[in-house]
Amino acid sequence: MVAKDPLMLVREIMTTDITTLREDEALLDATLIFARSGFRHIPIMNGPQLVGLVTERDVKHYTPSILSGIPAEEYNRLMETTPLSKIMTRNPTTIEPGKTVYEAAHMLYDRRIGCLPVVENGELKGIVTTTDLLNLLLQLMREKGLAPADTPET
Repeated sequence: MVAKDPLMLVREIMTTDITTLREDEALLDATLIFARSGFRHIPIMNGPQLVGLVTERDVKHYTPSILSGIPAEEYNRLMETTPLSKIMTRNPTTIEPGKTVYEAAHMLYDRRIGCLPVVENGELKGIVTTTDLLNLLLQLMREKGLAPADTPET
């Protein structure tokens, strides 16, 4: 994964095995994906077009609290009928696969966001997250001898 070229590109570190949902799918669909996968970001599509992004934090924010006293039927109804279009971040910041990892890191840091969908010619190609960048940092530190000898591989 770690290239020798100092100008490492986004395509070299992006995650390409991504799960997407449609904007007309329900809050429950995203909740189940987050619970089962360990993902924290889901790109939202309208056909082939990226139209939004839903985060695990968004879902937690918009999910009614069971402790609020809301009846179970109402809770289930809200989870099953609230479309992701109501909670998603529209037109998320994206990056192209040919941009540098430095540019991606700079965008994530400056905008205080956790991921960048990777888009090329209007098509979603992958996603780069802060976790991807931390993994790269760990690899580089090991390669440079800047990690303890007993550090496990990731």
